[in-house]
This record gives sequence, C-alpha cells and structure tokens, in this order.
Amino acid sequence: MSDSRDTVTSYASAGVSVEAGDRAVELMKEWVAQARRPEVVGGIGGFAGLFDASALKDYRRPLLATSADGVGTKVAIAQRMDVHDTIGYDLVGMLVDDLVVCGAEPLFLTDYIATGKVVPERIASIVKGIAQACAEAGCALLGGETAEHPGLLAPDEYDVAGSTTGVVEADALLGAERVRAGDVVIAMASSGLHSNGYSLVRKVFFDIAGWSLEREVAELGTTLGEALLTPTRLYAKPCLDLAARTDVHAMSHITGGGLAANTARVVPDHLSVEIERGTWAPDPVFGLVGELGSVARGDLEHALNMGVGMVAMVAPDHADAAVAVLAEHGVASWACGRVTSAAGGEVTLVGDYA
Repeated sequence: MSDSRDTVTSYASAGVSVEAGDRAVELMKEWVAQARRPEVVGGIGGFAGLFDASALKDYRRPLLATSADGVGTKVAIAQRMDVHDTIGYDLVGMLVDDLVVCGAEPLFLTDYIATGKVVPERIASIVKGIAQACAEAGCALLGGETAEHPGLLAPDEYDVAGSTTGVVEADALLGAERVRAGDVVIAMASSGLHSNGYSLVRKVFFDIAGWSLEREVAELGTTLGEALLTPTRLYAKPCLDLAARTDVHAMSHITGGGLAANTARVVPDHLSVEIERGTWAPDPVFGLVGELGSVARGDLEHALNMGVGMVAMVAPDHADAAVAVLAEHGVASWACGRVTSAAGGEVTLVGDYA
C-alpha cells in the first residue's frame, strides 16, 4: 500500500493554473491596447502600471479624485447566460461616473478579477468589455489582477472590482457648495437597471415569479436575460462636456440608494430639492419588478434608479442648453425638478410617474 505522504503535490493539483493565467494575459493584450492614453508608459505584464504625471503640470492646482467599486450580483446573470463581454461596462460605469460628478476627468483604471478557475477565453472576454468601456470613457486601462481562488469560488464563478483615478482643477470642482436655490435638476436617462438592486431583481424574477432568463417578455421587447444584462450607460464624456459648456453646479451618480438618496449627497443643508415623477415614465423593467414582487414604490425607488442614471444641477438659464449638449452625445435628458430654499438638505419625489 502506498503512503499518501509520497504523493507529489503541485500548484496545479491544488486548483491553480499558472499557464492558464499566462494565456489569459496574452488574449487580453489586444483589448488593453485599445484603452490607452498618451500618458501611459509601457504595457501590461509588469508589477505596476505607469502613468506619466508630468501632464498634471499644466494644471494650476490639480486635485486627484479616486473611486473603487464592483458590479455586485449582476455578475450572476452574466455567468448564467455565459456572456462576459458586457459586465466590464458596468464596472467602468460604476467607477468613472463617480469621478465625473465632481468634474474630474478619469485618467486610468485598474481591475481585479477573482475566479474559481481561470478560463483564458472568459477572462479575456471580461477584460475586453472593461477595455472597450475605458476607451469610450476616455480613460486608460492601466493594469489589473486575475486571481484564481479554487475552493472559495466555484469553477464558473467570478467577481470583478476595480479602482480609478481622475483629476480636476481645484476651482472647477463641482459639489454642494455651488448649488443655489432655483437651480434646475436635469435628469439623464439610464439604459435600464444598470448595476444596482440585483439582489432584489433576482429574487423577484427568479424566486417569486419563477421566470427563466430565456423567457421572452413582451413588455421588454427581448428576453429577460438580455434585459437584465443591458450594460450600464457611461456618462463620463457627456458630463465632462456638459460641465465645460454650461453652468453646472453639481452632479450625482444614481446608484445604490436610488434617486433621492444619491441626489441628497450634493444638496447643502440650507437647501432642498423637489423632483417631479410626472416628468418621465420609467422603463417597463422597473414596473415589472414592482408588480411581480409586490414591491412598494418607496422600496423600488430606494433600490433602483427608476430610469435616471445621473442628475445635474444647473443654473436656470442654462437648463435648455444642458439638455441640448447631452442630446449631442445621445443621452436623453429633461428637467425633472428644482432646488428650493427650504432648509434640511432633503430630496423629495412628488406626484406619480407619467
């Protein structure tokens, strides 16, 4: 009888393939190359990404902005559908659009992918989406990490996260300090659910309604899976242009917590905001979550964006110009509310949806 202690143990036998990781890097190189800026030094494969900061010397007083985030349980939809080249848009959207709200231009982004088993083609597909989204947002994909975690994650499971850095001129910083009574709140349409509230969404559609991802849903004009996997809209370039061409005082990225809670983050204590629901009709997916799950409107509005992915507070005489600028970028927008002189820093939604 052989002694088990004589068995040769290797990293591969423990579930980690260095070769697969190397293959994934080779496959992703062509996509990373598409997400470069002139300031990037070198390529992927080093221990750290390099960015030439001498470009910041042209700023009078540059402020660096940084953000870190993930995609949440939306990755479960991508895994079940075996579609992995769109989830990167959700990651980039969650990251760069948190910078844009203060007026910062995103410079570079790094990603982190943890998986139970490195399948090179799948990892490359994820990175493809991240790189394409970075290129659309104008930032460089500077580097990242792919970690194989056998025993912690199932072979087909993965999670993605990342961080990004941007820069804004100090005297161009947007925020609550600039907001004034009478400012008009401009809503920017979302592309759907974006990347928040998926724990609620999955519970409603799968556990309560018992729907499959392949189900054709007339109200959505597509299958449930395709609707749930719709990538997050990227607002970086449109919002930077908006800030450059109109009198924008503050912006808010509508993510977890919903429209009211996120808008309140840029409302000073001596003012408040009133938003009129009747100025827009949320996409049908939001109504379906409410109807199928018997979810109260207040809970829906707290968990989901309800059709608004970003808001900007602009001077009253610039409201029309703001809508026009966003239209040039293909972003539907409208005046949805106004900043009031009521103290409290509260954001109130009034009326019913159109």
